[in-house]
Amino acid sequence: MEALIELLYSIPVLGLVFQFGGYVVGIVPAIAPSMLRAATPIAFAALCGVLCERSGVVNIGIEGIMLIAAFTGWYVGVLVVPLLGTSSLGVFGINAAMIVALAAALVVGMLISLLHAWLSITVRADQIISGTIINIAAFGVTSYLLNLIAATSPRGAGVFTQLELPQAVTDLPLVGWVFSMFVNQGPITFSLLFIVLVFQVLLFRSRWGLRTRAVGEHPRAAETVGIDVIWVRYRNVVIAGALAALGGAYLTMEGINSFQFGMTAGRGFIASSQALGRSIGFSPPSGQLGDLLALLPGQLFDALPYLVTIVVLAGVIGRSIPPAADGQPYEREATT
Repeated sequence: MEALIELLYSIPVLGLVFQFGGYVVGIVPAIAPSMLRAATPIAFAALCGVLCERSGVVNIGIEGIMLIAAFTGWYVGVLVVPLLGTSSLGVFGINAAMIVALAAALVVGMLISLLHAWLSITVRADQIISGTIINIAAFGVTSYLLNLIAATSPRGAGVFTQLELPQAVTDLPLVGWVFSMFVNQGPITFSLLFIVLVFQVLLFRSRWGLRTRAVGEHPRAAETVGIDVIWVRYRNVVIAGALAALGGAYLTMEGINSFQFGMTAGRGFIASSQALGRSIGFSPPSGQLGDLLALLPGQLFDALPYLVTIVVLAGVIGRSIPPAADGQPYEREATT
């Protein structure tokens, strides 16, 4: 087997491709937990987007919601720590201040989504403009407040810690790294795994999901069978805001115990390739491939996630079909 591998690696040009494939296969078990953590924000953002789109509302203000939720989770923690302390309440390193901070982040995310819902559904404003305003305002407000607050270098309520599996489990052949990937995580990442499964079932196997898809595809027909289109859209957009807020809260409450300007920028869309790029930068492969990568500038590894994103979008975009009434304001027929 080793002789075959060496033969493949020795093929001019193509051998480098085989070497890179072998490197990825070898490194993935080590970086799998980090890949899932890096993917958490985009997964929550994606769930938010899917729920809004399925309900017939375009929401491009997701990053703004995440950014404000991240700031709120961090700063509310700063404010309540003197009152509630940082004594751990048990698993995941949870303390009372962190619970309050997380709840505040969720509430803020839902309130911003409620504003977007009001502009999009009741006012019937342009949904793209509404989302753009949210994004611009989020960057501006959080940047201004951070400049005021950061002068005192405050610390938040802390970060949620990950579970640790016994070494005997993580060392199991073939499956040990899989257990490590899904179990060595914090509570927000754990909640993501649960929410994704429940969301899939509810959206396609429940009455709520049927009504959600109905108001996105044909709201007029949905109204004729007794579905309150306005209420369903409002409710789903607000729920979607809570999902985006969880993604934002992850950054400052499970990722790092601080807030940074524009810290949501691009993180979600490039999660898996981001972890791979870091691995290449810190632990490059050996042999000719390693020598080649050593000659490349470090900026290329920073750009790698964006390049992968472009390739993925070029291959996938246009193949999915949005709901027929997506982005179209709905107006009830006047009763006579």
